[in-house]
Amino acid sequence: MTQDEIKKILNVGVLLSSERNLDRLLEKILISVMEISGCDAGTLYLLNQDRLYFTIMRNDTMKVYQGGDGERPDIPPVLLKRENVCALALMEGRTINIPDVANCHEYDLTGPARYDAMTGYHTQSMIAVPMQNRRGEKLGVLQLINAKDAEGKICPFPDEISLVLESVASQAAITIQNVRYIEEIQELFNSFVRVFVSAVEERSPYNASHTRHMVEYGERFLDYLNGKAENEGREIPFDAERCKELIMSIWLHDVGKLVIPLEIMDKQARLLPEQRSAFLHRMEVLRLLGQIDMLSGRESNLDALLKDIKNAEELVESVNTAGFVTDEKIALLGQLAERTYRDRDGEEKPWLAKDEYEMLSIRKGTLSEEERNVMQSHAVMTDKMLSQIHFSAELSHVREWAASHHEYLTGDGYPKHLAGDEIPPEVRILTIIDIFDALTAADRPYKPGMPPERALSVLKDMAEKEGRLDKALVETFIESRCWE
Repeated sequence: MTQDEIKKILNVGVLLSSERNLDRLLEKILISVMEISGCDAGTLYLLNQDRLYFTIMRNDTMKVYQGGDGERPDIPPVLLKRENVCALALMEGRTINIPDVANCHEYDLTGPARYDAMTGYHTQSMIAVPMQNRRGEKLGVLQLINAKDAEGKICPFPDEISLVLESVASQAAITIQNVRYIEEIQELFNSFVRVFVSAVEERSPYNASHTRHMVEYGERFLDYLNGKAENEGREIPFDAERCKELIMSIWLHDVGKLVIPLEIMDKQARLLPEQRSAFLHRMEVLRLLGQIDMLSGRESNLDALLKDIKNAEELVESVNTAGFVTDEKIALLGQLAERTYRDRDGEEKPWLAKDEYEMLSIRKGTLSEEERNVMQSHAVMTDKMLSQIHFSAELSHVREWAASHHEYLTGDGYPKHLAGDEIPPEVRILTIIDIFDALTAADRPYKPGMPPERALSVLKDMAEKEGRLDKALVETFIESRCWE
């Protein structure tokens, strides 16, 4: 064996240990053994239940290269039966070397004959090498066709190549198994993430599709950013690992909402249900007191009182669910809060209680300052909850990015009040997508959803006028139409 051949064999180990994408790994395995053996064609089969599936195919003469992109060759699988050479090699755990297919009567070679009849190819020599790991678990088969000598003529596979190919096949089997284990662990982790998200969504009928929408927008936006960079001759900004890390951050950005009280998460109106009930009960008491006073001769203008009560109820109801409370309404609420009556015990009481007035005076939204602080604490809780997860190196930024999705470039976001360059591009993207979906969502309890174009206008104002969002990213987001 020449030094060049030995070098090729040693390089196989390096190639196998450095590749974690299964499709690329399988392609590298087949290419490596074809180079080592100097053959013209090869197939890598993977075992699934009782069948060997064509996974990677290469034929230099026929210019056939299939499977390296993850798309499996459209060829029926080989049954795990002894009459099939590749199946027999795997079943018996031994290499089968056939010097001359045409003159071999020991094995059923109708498969290669059919392939030759369909394609015009000529299969002469063949070797089938089983792949199994250290525990003897069968994984697949490497089948090589038409070895070539130094002059490029087809010849039998030399006996000494069998040991080399068996060594490579053993390494390959272990690496394939390890990659599969990694994929299984990743899928297990992804399933836990989906459980987290489902738990957040199931707690409330509102916000149910928020995270899933954001993931869809995020994936499309990242594809758009990469495509735009390629069209402009630039290096893509988000490779596969970086995309994966950002998408995982989107999946987990709202897990802190698991600990936010539902009465705050789902608050549809400014008044809590018990506050609204107390107010309406008080108005009914006022009606009854007015009627009693009239019957007792103490109240001469019951109609005016009933009209005032009705106006008070209409004012409170209109303010309670309004998107924004005007100065005029605030003034009317103040007048109502100053108005008093005496109950049956002669105690003076306000028409509108202090806590009710404070809630109804919330200018925008339905949450009081205290409730808003509780709601905003979900970002802190996201950070705290994700701190309990040991993320791999490839996902090392997930906790930081997920917990920072309410930070603004101007430093007036939360929870850490990051500003400018302290906010990485990934967080800037996450924030834009989060705001867009929050604005357009039709399932929020405190407001109707905006049309997309109006939401985009809000994003532009936040970027250009307020400086809170990344202007270039907002412009590119609008170009991408990734929500469609």
